[in-house]
Amino acid sequence: MAKKPKKQQSGGTPATVALTTAGVTYTVHSYDHDPSHPSYGEEAAEAMGVSPERVFKTLVADVDGTLTVAVVPVAGQLDLKALASAVGGKRAAMADPALAERTTGYVRGGISPLGQRRKLPTVLDASAAAHPTICISAGRRGLEVELSPEDLTKLTEAVVAPIGRA
Repeated sequence: MAKKPKKQQSGGTPATVALTTAGVTYTVHSYDHDPSHPSYGEEAAEAMGVSPERVFKTLVADVDGTLTVAVVPVAGQLDLKALASAVGGKRAAMADPALAERTTGYVRGGISPLGQRRKLPTVLDASAAAHPTICISAGRRGLEVELSPEDLTKLTEAVVAPIGRA
């Protein structure tokens, strides 16, 4: 029998609340965020002692006028052409950071694919399937959640496609 979801203190973030509400098993990892670190994702991997291939960053892009979430390993980059193709679009560009923050309800470096203010189409990089669990932002800098790629796909209704590149 699976263990009960871990609850975050004081109600948690919208992401952890969404996980708890869905009854999904997850683990919260927190660390002291260093504002001078050049990469939020790499900082998370280093702080947690987890391979960068298992830590995924959440990026918001504009695909033919529709904001779309891309979840890719911090060890690589987002392939914008592949993202557009995965959602049946023609052209993708990174979204304006202020627009991404307003739309998701999270700050840059803490955007989670879960519990967003407005649910956006989501694409998860196919490499996630190679791992029993992956780590994603829990909705603020210095806070990550570890969960199965299958649970993330189900909760976000994500398309799974090869959208990352080394």
